Amino acid sequence: MKVTLAQIAPKLNRSNLEDIIQIVKDYKDESDLIVFPELSLNGYMLQDKLYEDAWSLDEFDELEDLSLHVDIVVGAAVRDAKVFRNSALYFSEGKLLSVHNKVHLPNYGMFEEARYFEAGDIFEGFVTPNAKVSMLVCEDLWHAGVHHQLFKENPDYIIALVASPARGFSDDGLEIQDQWYALLKSVALHCDAKVIFVNRVGFEDGLGFWGGSCTIDAKARVVNKLQHYEKEIKTFEI
Repeated sequence: MKVTLAQIAPKLNRSNLEDIIQIVKDYKDESDLIVFPELSLNGYMLQDKLYEDAWSLDEFDELEDLSLHVDIVVGAAVRDAKVFRNSALYFSEGKLLSVHNKVHLPNYGMFEEARYFEAGDIFEGFVTPNAKVSMLVCEDLWHAGVHHQLFKENPDYIIALVASPARGFSDDGLEIQDQWYALLKSVALHCDAKVIFVNRVGFEDGLGFWGGSCTIDAKARVVNKLQHYEKEIKTFEI
């Protein structure tokens, strides 16, 4: 399967949809699956902008049409009746195939997601034209019980959409990357699954996002990796 990692720098407005549509058009003929980061349709530090910038699921007709040519995974702030969810959306074969609503919402330090979003309550696997897939969003992966839930779903691929700020600089490198890669390798081994990790880059309100998107095989080896801090879009055979 050919997978495109779209390590982008979303803006804090709705113009991200236009940018994502153009990227999909540019890469659809060389890829089976294109994966974007957490909240790639909105930007991360939404706060009160959430009330005007959140998406309804019926606004993605063009992504559904494009998914006739290539599977697409995007992150979005989604309006669900009177609540908002931080969601991963999987489009395939002309329809929205699956939605994962972020279960574990961070609410400490620089993070205030639980103040604005309603948590999801389930991790599940679903069948795509290429494989069985499970999705999660950022903080979800930091909870040990999630690994066991994913194991029960028995996916071929685990897709992690992430917006991780850079922190923990040391002479040996970026500590947050080391922590993330350890988690990703652990879940790959535990679930005997390949992992697709897409983190964003760019700056928002003093936060800088480090990128480092990668793919990890079922033996916990980092097979493909993108650079730090820079927008980069690449397709890999997995």
